Amino acid sequence: MWVVPESEIAGLMTPEAAFQAVEAVFASMARDQAYNFPVIREAIGHEEALYGFKGGFDRGGLNLGLKAGGYWPHNQKHGLINHQSTVFLFDADTGRVAAAVGGNLLTALRTAAASAISIKYLAPEGAQVLGMVGAGHQAQFQLRAAAASGRFTRVLGWNPHPEMLERLAGTAAELGLPFEAVELDRLGAEADVIISITSAFSPLLLDGHVKGPTHIAAMGTDTKGKQELDPALVARARLFTDEIAQSVSIGEFQHAFGAKSISDSDITAIGRVITGDHEGRGNAEITIFDGTGVGLQDLAVAAAAVDLARREGKAQKVEI
Repeated sequence: MWVVPESEIAGLMTPEAAFQAVEAVFASMARDQAYNFPVIREAIGHEEALYGFKGGFDRGGLNLGLKAGGYWPHNQKHGLINHQSTVFLFDADTGRVAAAVGGNLLTALRTAAASAISIKYLAPEGAQVLGMVGAGHQAQFQLRAAAASGRFTRVLGWNPHPEMLERLAGTAAELGLPFEAVELDRLGAEADVIISITSAFSPLLLDGHVKGPTHIAAMGTDTKGKQELDPALVARARLFTDEIAQSVSIGEFQHAFGAKSISDSDITAIGRVITGDHEGRGNAEITIFDGTGVGLQDLAVAAAAVDLARREGKAQKVEI
């Protein structure tokens, strides 16, 4: 078994490599060459933690495995980030464990890659203004991945705790992008692309906030009850996701789906746009991508990390 510790990931995986891996696996899903296993996600009754498993199998890349981990909201007292995970890969031919890979940075990179992919395929033509709703740990990865597209000339930001926006402003400055903290009504009116990346359980971005051609990537924590967007906003948009079943059960579309203002047939897998089987934005004014975070994304970036680590001599071999 190969072991790639968390400490090596930053020196191996780039946002570009994550983008390529996730884009490829979304296309594989659309071709029915890859599928995700049912998600297990539980409140364990200790430290207010959520813990679970996401897995799947990609026949094209022969990536089989799972990510185990979750969200520990009080990890700051341990000097750790709140999200903790490890990816386990298995040999698809024999079932033997093939690799254990630190999953914390990989999760951040693959989540950011998913929203960047949605921007590539769904953003309105000429999009220049990026709106960021949320300023936590993941928001910086989202901003960097979006900025890599070269589309944006300025960034607007909002967070329920405004003091946290300083960190996002610093990231924007590093990227050479002017940043301004604004209220949500102005952000929704001026931003061409909006990334929401919060752990909210009630809508933040309302239907009346969003004006003109806009693409929204809803990337916040997915679980039963999560909600960042007004269901009325969801109902008037053209909808895309990584996996439809997750989007209507634990993702952003669960509320509109539960209210029967949308059906699962109104939602398109982003992989179909990548493969050219769906027109994507078309003439829609608003598009929404619900990034629920599928296990196949984790397997794709972990497999890429193992390949890089072995090539560079940074993977440790362990007999079990």
